[in-house]
Amino acid sequence: MVMPVLAVAAAQFPDYSPMMVGIAIGGYGLTQAALQIPMGMLSDRWGRKPVILLGLSVFALGSLVAALADTMAWMIAGRVLQGAGAIAGAIMALATDVAREQQRAKVMAIIGIAIGFSFYLAVLIGPIIADSWGIAGIFWVTGVLALACLPMVKWAVPDSPQRVSAETLPRGDQVWAMFVSSQLWRLNVSVMLLHMMITLLFVQIPLSLVALGMQLDSHWTLYLPVLLVSVVLLGGMMRSSRGKAPRRMLMSAIAMLLVAFAMLGSGMLNWWFVVTAMVVFFTGFNYLEANLPALVSSIAPAGQKGTAMGIYASFQFFGAFLGGVVSGSIATKFGAQGAYISGIVVAILWAFIMMGLRTTDKFKRVTLTLDNGVQVAAAQLQLLERHSGVIECLYDAQQGLLFLKVDSDFNELEARALIKQWA
Repeated sequence: MVMPVLAVAAAQFPDYSPMMVGIAIGGYGLTQAALQIPMGMLSDRWGRKPVILLGLSVFALGSLVAALADTMAWMIAGRVLQGAGAIAGAIMALATDVAREQQRAKVMAIIGIAIGFSFYLAVLIGPIIADSWGIAGIFWVTGVLALACLPMVKWAVPDSPQRVSAETLPRGDQVWAMFVSSQLWRLNVSVMLLHMMITLLFVQIPLSLVALGMQLDSHWTLYLPVLLVSVVLLGGMMRSSRGKAPRRMLMSAIAMLLVAFAMLGSGMLNWWFVVTAMVVFFTGFNYLEANLPALVSSIAPAGQKGTAMGIYASFQFFGAFLGGVVSGSIATKFGAQGAYISGIVVAILWAFIMMGLRTTDKFKRVTLTLDNGVQVAAAQLQLLERHSGVIECLYDAQQGLLFLKVDSDFNELEARALIKQWA
């Protein structure tokens, strides 16, 4: 809700500047990026709910600080404190813990849809709330919503019955290997640049709309058709991408972002031009937002998806911080047009990085629980790896789990029958 309004609504503060606006929008991402992995690992030690409750409380406190802020500096402090409630990993882990294994993919998909829907809803209602209650009203609303989640987490959500697997939460001993992986770093940088670009866009686009004569409370009338049309176009793009190389489609989406920023940076702004540019942008953005994490999940080695996704989330949030800082600093010197042109440069750089991405097949992940007392020898693991459909396998002796990465030829019943022979 903050992103589409802060650049306009924060003009009341005495220390207002494009740079301060950029830091205020992106500051949330800095602490999210720094604490995403540590908070996820902490939830494996303290438990899911204590970490989630702590994170929600910290977020609510940050909302209070930002709501009471009378300067941009204090608002930035509130935003940074909000970001310290980095509980995405712990929430995903809790969802995995309480869901049956055969339902986990569906649960994760529902959570992903909810997150995406909340983004669109926030973009629409943020300007309306800011018009009625000011920028402080948005922070009061987010603070109250965070506090309302506390009793839900405490009493409505089931307790975690088990320790989460390495496929869900990051492990410290795997971070460096995942960080330097030749393929994964390209996807990590991709999500960083993607969220850098959307933050850059929302630092500037509200000001451009005001310059076109649109008051803040009417911005939703532009965002609504943009989002609806882009979702329809995304559906067509997803259908047309079936069976095609992921890199080719990713490059097409990046090209859409480049075209959008080129239109906005041309200086020929009118209502229809802005709407068209934003439709093009959000169609590409939605495609990348949906497909990049799926590629990370597919490429990550068996038993290490949690670490790979934790690093990915950290890059994602750091991108939001970077976008705010870059947009604010460039706009201070060269104005909004200069910020839009920087988006073109970022898209070109991104395209060169993605040229090195290899085409990958989409694999499934299966976690098998071993009976108590079963010890797995290296020869048995090698036998399992030669089983039809098994791409990789990893044995976690501490938790008694086997993590498999498999393709469509894998037969789980046959694999379980093979494992039973080890008892």
